[in-house]
Amino acid sequence: MKKLVILICATTFFTSCSSSQNKTEKVVNPETFAATITSNELKDMLYTYASDEYEGRKTGEPGQKKAIEFIKNNYRTNNIPSPIAEDDYFQDIPASYFGNGIKDSENVIAYIKGSEKPDEVIIISAHLDHIGISRNGDINNGADDDGSGTVAILEIAEAFRAAEKSGNGPKRTILFLHVTGEEIGLYGSRYYADEDPIFPLINTVANLNIDMIGRVDPKHEESGKNYLYLIGSDKLSKELHNLSENINKKYFNLEFDYTYNEDDDPNRFYYRSDHYNFAKNNIPVIFYFNGTHADYHRPSDTPDKINYAFLETRTKLIFHTAWELANRDERVKLD
Repeated sequence: MKKLVILICATTFFTSCSSSQNKTEKVVNPETFAATITSNELKDMLYTYASDEYEGRKTGEPGQKKAIEFIKNNYRTNNIPSPIAEDDYFQDIPASYFGNGIKDSENVIAYIKGSEKPDEVIIISAHLDHIGISRNGDINNGADDDGSGTVAILEIAEAFRAAEKSGNGPKRTILFLHVTGEEIGLYGSRYYADEDPIFPLINTVANLNIDMIGRVDPKHEESGKNYLYLIGSDKLSKELHNLSENINKKYFNLEFDYTYNEDDDPNRFYYRSDHYNFAKNNIPVIFYFNGTHADYHRPSDTPDKINYAFLETRTKLIFHTAWELANRDERVKLD
């Protein structure tokens, strides 16, 4: 009888252990999906996106129309849908919204729906436009500004799609927002935030904005170390700032430079890119930026001058940050 009791207890113990293990949530390594982000793919896309064919992507002009088709086709190819309507990736902005003779234009929007908290949204943004053709006929290709941010989002979207296909899609929704009209006054992001938010702003957890992440500025040339300027990360949410720092230390250890984050920064970069239209609505933001350089807003901002190894690592950093924001138990809090 004693042996039978022992046997029953042992059986119960192992059954309990097995049951407990089955209930344990599986641990997913985001590095598996970050590995799909490669310098070769970024380079291939950017050499097309920042080519003369796109005529500097001036808002409302034929080159910008080619740019939005390029972005849309990438989402189609990767089977990443739009939240607007089936196969409709364009948020139309009428010419009347711009004024000054600017023609109708479009934001491009795609998303991956969250598996557990689909109503909570992380927006990853970059502007798709540039300054067009100079009076002398030179084309301003805008490889760094903001071709680098555009192709970075496309690679991040592909990584999240790979996770989704493997059954590890993000718990929160990821919105990929390519905005127009940034160079003429942040119009595309303002239209999304003020006129037609596809998802309610109150449900928007954070905005990660990417504007110029492919080059090295004079301040950092000598060190040869990969770096990024971060702007705005601590202005509305210390929790977001700390999360960002921890992700960097865990995976990359880039140099984070907060020079332009100072309240008295004379450049006022915090107010000069698309994240500001979310920050003004009390949505925590991070603006990723490599600083200006001699080719800023010049025809010489070409894809051959991009540091693709740096661009790959920076893109992976932003993916990991978005991954953490999307999959943590609680959304980051406002201070």
